[in-house]
Amino acid sequence: MPEKEKQIKNSFIYILPILVGNIIPIITLPIFTRILSKEDFGALALAQTYGLFMTGIANFGLLTIYERNFFEYKDNNKQASLLYSILLFVISAFIICALFTFYFRFTFSRWIIGSENHGNLLFWSFCSTAIVSLKLYYLTYFKNTENAKSFAWYTIDENVMGFVLSLIFVVFMKIGVLGIPYGQIIASLIVFTFLNKRFLKSLPFNVDIIILREALKISYPLTPRIFLGIIGSQFDKYMIGLISTIGGVGIYSIGQKVANVVFVYMTAIQNVFAPQVYKRMFDLGEKGGESVGKYLTPFSYLSTALALLILLFSEEIILLLTPEPYHGAIPIVMALSLYYGFLFFGKQPQLLFAKKTFITSLLTFTNIGLNVLVNIPFIMKWGAIGAAWGTMLSGLLSLLISFMISQHYYYIKWEWKKVGAIYLLLLISFIILLLMRSMETFYFFRIITKFFLLAAYILLGIKLRFVTTNNFALVRNLMPKILRPSIS
Repeated sequence: MPEKEKQIKNSFIYILPILVGNIIPIITLPIFTRILSKEDFGALALAQTYGLFMTGIANFGLLTIYERNFFEYKDNNKQASLLYSILLFVISAFIICALFTFYFRFTFSRWIIGSENHGNLLFWSFCSTAIVSLKLYYLTYFKNTENAKSFAWYTIDENVMGFVLSLIFVVFMKIGVLGIPYGQIIASLIVFTFLNKRFLKSLPFNVDIIILREALKISYPLTPRIFLGIIGSQFDKYMIGLISTIGGVGIYSIGQKVANVVFVYMTAIQNVFAPQVYKRMFDLGEKGGESVGKYLTPFSYLSTALALLILLFSEEIILLLTPEPYHGAIPIVMALSLYYGFLFFGKQPQLLFAKKTFITSLLTFTNIGLNVLVNIPFIMKWGAIGAAWGTMLSGLLSLLISFMISQHYYYIKWEWKKVGAIYLLLLISFIILLLMRSMETFYFFRIITKFFLLAAYILLGIKLRFVTTNNFALVRNLMPKILRPSIS
């Protein structure tokens, strides 16, 4: 298969589970927001924050290192040893964290959520997050071997099962917000069991202490970064609950859930370009910067497409899917969609390739410091909306600092005229919509402006030759292959 055709095919295959996985939560919003209160969503968001925090510690930065070190081992036996050694280490860490969480669940619930009543929600949210993260090691193997179909269908299976089970628990069995992590746990366990069975057939089980030690040498400097990175990324929710209200956390969580579609979508696109970027870096060394920059330009356009779409129509999405108490999430979606759109520049593995993991931890300290300094006054003044603005402004500044340092250690020669035009249009769209909302412009003029900005983005894609009849024809011809399930 030609390289271009393969890249387009893999892009759509990786996007497919993102569409399913994020459309499902969006579909459930009209149901869950009419059964569960803002306070329920706030408690769940804070419980999931704890789950992400503990999972990040237990993973010890090894997921990132597994993706990197995979390309250093050409032998299948060594690749198998790398996978199983890391998995065994992480599972052991999860068991310890689970016991610790269960014993102190009510105390942690009082500290984090503000009430001991959510102790069980805290524990089961951690369990669901932990099981999902274990599955990611197998999915990373699929990504590194460019087996996009297996990656996609295992993810889709888990999302659909989790949706159905959560719906049963919450709507029909009426067990409340606990039904959401219950559904995720069962779905993830089923998928993880099938993945174990499949991999043990194709990759012989073997544990290599030396390979694990080499991975840990690179990963341990990442642990502070992950530890603090999760604090930084989840700090806004905790501060809203502490300074404002748990209901405000719920509104922020709904807005973040919608905007997070952009972040997860960009991660799907990253699954396509990351292996190729690594290959160019390892094969060409420092001379690969120009090749990487030219290769990434179309992905910058593809990555920002959904960010612009959700930013433009955030108002319609929230009004359509949620009752009136949640409509304060509209500006939250706008601000976070812009921020997530720019995160494309933060998804390049320059520092990892250069083995500068300690620097990534220092950058995380900087990010957290900026996040705290900006978010506290913003939340005190504007509540949940202030948290979104604080996260956006501090995140963009941190991204700029990280970008400059990453370029120093591995220089990517970006096609700035093309990339700059893409992101300038995204920024202009945000500013125009913000001004129109602040001036309370008539809705008719707002919707016309939105479609005009969307048309401008499409025209830009045509001018840059990303949107072409040949590419459309190629996608149309590939769709039957993309939608055909794979069990291989």
